[in-house]
Amino acid sequence: MRAIVFDNPGEPEVLKLGEFEKPVPKENEILIKVAATALNRADTLQRKGMYPPPQGASPLLGLEIAGTVTQVGDNVDKWQKGEKVFGLVPGGGYAEYAVIHQDMAMRIPQNFSFEQAAAIPEVFLTAYQALVWNGRLQKGETVLIHAGASGVGTAAIQMAKEMGARVFVTASKSKHQICLDLGAEKAIDYRSEDFSDKILEYTNGKGVNLIIDFVAGPYLNQNIKSLAVDGRLVNLATLGGGKVDDFDMRSILSKRLTVIGSTLRSRSLDYQIKLTREFAAFAIERFNSGKIQPVIDSVFDWIKAAKAHRYMEENKNSGKIVLKID
Repeated sequence: MRAIVFDNPGEPEVLKLGEFEKPVPKENEILIKVAATALNRADTLQRKGMYPPPQGASPLLGLEIAGTVTQVGDNVDKWQKGEKVFGLVPGGGYAEYAVIHQDMAMRIPQNFSFEQAAAIPEVFLTAYQALVWNGRLQKGETVLIHAGASGVGTAAIQMAKEMGARVFVTASKSKHQICLDLGAEKAIDYRSEDFSDKILEYTNGKGVNLIIDFVAGPYLNQNIKSLAVDGRLVNLATLGGGKVDDFDMRSILSKRLTVIGSTLRSRSLDYQIKLTREFAAFAIERFNSGKIQPVIDSVFDWIKAAKAHRYMEENKNSGKIVLKID
């Protein structure tokens, strides 16, 4: 089959269209003719040689797929050939064909294109995990979502709003409107404003109950300052670096804070299946009704994967970058 491959780690230009062995579905897997996949930061890191795939996963890039079932494993009882599905995979999405466990696949929402469906799995599952499983967000609480215009950010804004929370975000000024349109109450320009001061202003000095963060080290002191008593901080990445030069642990104790680090790709299959099923129960009807929706910044032909990676690394996107596979 055709696939996007690279011989050695490097800049986006190492990506090229090549050949790779077509996967064969195991007893509980289905084979998908992939119509669309989408970019994630994990793809760019793996391309650079900084984020190897989990043991047993495809070495190809791509964590989410949407397409048509073409073959089913011996024990598959949930899907048939010809059905249109989407879902999260540990790798292999940048290819004509990919396999997925039958319990990880979800039925494409009504009237959704393959491109829309491909923009859902990684970011919405990550956001749901962070908000609900890690962050224990409750109706009436307040949440600060960093990188509000990112794929995870746009998903988290919508779901937090659906859960009855007040939502604040940080984003560059040019991306504020999309966050506000999705349901954020306030958008803070992280380049020109101290977000911790703004959060205390917006919450009458109390702080927020939950923060979803991707920046890590440089934001830690401001995050702690921004949290209310018994608040929770969920760290999903270290885009700003993992080191903190000056931090006083007493601030965590005095506020009784919970600090959580979380990933998704390295989780067990059982964990990911449970998360997928719970997310689907929450989200699919909301997708069908239009209450929540994937936010797509741009769609690239997959032969332009290098250009798409460069675009992501220049932080030009608001929402998901999708690859259409012909």
